Amino acid sequence: MRYVDLTVNPDYKQIFINRSKVINTMRNYFDNQGWMEVETPILQAVHGGAAARPFATHHNTLDMPLFLRIANELYLKRLIVAGFDGVYEFGKMFRNEGMDRTHNPEFTAMEIYVAYKDYIWMMAMVEECLEKIANAIHGQPVVKVGENEINFAGPYEKLTMYESIEKYTGINVSAMSEAEIADECKKLGIEIDDSMGRGKLIDELFSEKVEANLIQPTYITDYPLEMTPLAKKHRSKDGLVERFELFVNGKEIANAYSELNDPIDQKERFEEQLKLAARGDDEAMAMDDDFVRALEYGMPPTSGLGIGIDRLVMLMTNQSTIQEVLFFPQMRPEKKKIELTAEETELFALVKEDEQSLLTDIKAKLTDWSNKKWDTTLKGLTGKGILKVAKTDDGLFLSRK
Repeated sequence: MRYVDLTVNPDYKQIFINRSKVINTMRNYFDNQGWMEVETPILQAVHGGAAARPFATHHNTLDMPLFLRIANELYLKRLIVAGFDGVYEFGKMFRNEGMDRTHNPEFTAMEIYVAYKDYIWMMAMVEECLEKIANAIHGQPVVKVGENEINFAGPYEKLTMYESIEKYTGINVSAMSEAEIADECKKLGIEIDDSMGRGKLIDELFSEKVEANLIQPTYITDYPLEMTPLAKKHRSKDGLVERFELFVNGKEIANAYSELNDPIDQKERFEEQLKLAARGDDEAMAMDDDFVRALEYGMPPTSGLGIGIDRLVMLMTNQSTIQEVLFFPQMRPEKKKIELTAEETELFALVKEDEQSLLTDIKAKLTDWSNKKWDTTLKGLTGKGILKVAKTDDGLFLSRK
C-alpha cells in the first residue's frame, strides 16, 4: 500500500521529491538551449523505434489493430523533418516483457532529437546534463550508489562494443560470422536460440559478460550494423554505426545515435528486421512505410538520445529496484482471503490436496448432513472457486482447485 508508505516514511517521500528534481533539471536544461517539449501518440499503428515486444489492442471504430508505444522515436524524427531544430518528450513507454529489479512494463523515458548534431556532440551534452542533475540533488557530481561512489563529472570512459567484449572476455568478435559467435556463446554457457541473428548474439554476449563490469559512467560506442536499424553508418568504419549507450553501475541508462536519414538505407534495414521476425524474433522492428516516406522529404543530419528516467532516478536516489522509484509499480494481483462458513470449512478439509476424492465417499463421512445442507455447502465451495467437481466413467470426483 504505497499511500501508507508515503504517509509514515518521510525518507520514502524524498525519493519522489528528488524524482521531480531530476525531470525538472533536465527540462530546464533543454529549454535553456531553445529545444521544444512536444507530445506524440501513445497509440501507434506500427510498433517502431525499439526492439521490444508491444502491448496490442484494437480500435473498434476504425476496426484496426493498434499498439501501446514501445518508443516515441519515429514520431519525434518526423518533427525534425517538419523543420524543428530540437524536440524532446518525457513520456510513458510500454513493453510487454519481463519484470525484475530494473524493468517495469510501463516506464518513463525522455527522448530528444537535435538537428545538425552527431553522436560525438551528444556525448558531451549528456555529461553536462547529468552533472547538473547530480549537483541539483546532492550538491556535488559524486553520488553514492550501493557500495560504489559514482562520479558524474565528465569526461566519461569510452570503449567500442568490440573493444569492451575483448576486454572482458578475451574474444575478438569483430570479424566473426554469426555461426562463430554462436559457438563462442555456447562455450561461455550463454543461452541462445536459432531466431538470433549476428547482432542479437553480440548483444547477448555483451549483456552477460560485459555490462556488470561498467560501474563508473562508460560510453559503449560504434555498434555493429545488425544491432541498430535506425542509426547512421559509421563515417570511417565499415559494418558499424554511430551509436553509443551509457552504462552506469552495471546498467544502461542512455542510448544515442547519429540518426539514419537515408530513406533507401532505412527501408533496407527494416526489410532485414522483417527477415528476423520471420525467423521467430518477436522483438524485431516492423516495417514503417510512412516513416520511410517522411525521410524521403528530407531529414537533416540529426543526433537523438533516449534516457530511462526511472533508472536514472534509481542512481540519483541510491535505490536498488525500479519499484522503489515508481509511485504505483505494476504488481501481481493481491490474493483476496476467502471467507468460509463452518460447514464449508468442514467439507473442504475432507478433500485432500493434489488428490481426487469420490464424491460419494466424502458424502458418506457427513452422515448427519441433510441433502439440502450438502448441496448448499458444495455449491458454495465450487462457486468460490476452491473446489471443483469432475464427472468420469467411474463417477463424480471432488478435488481442490
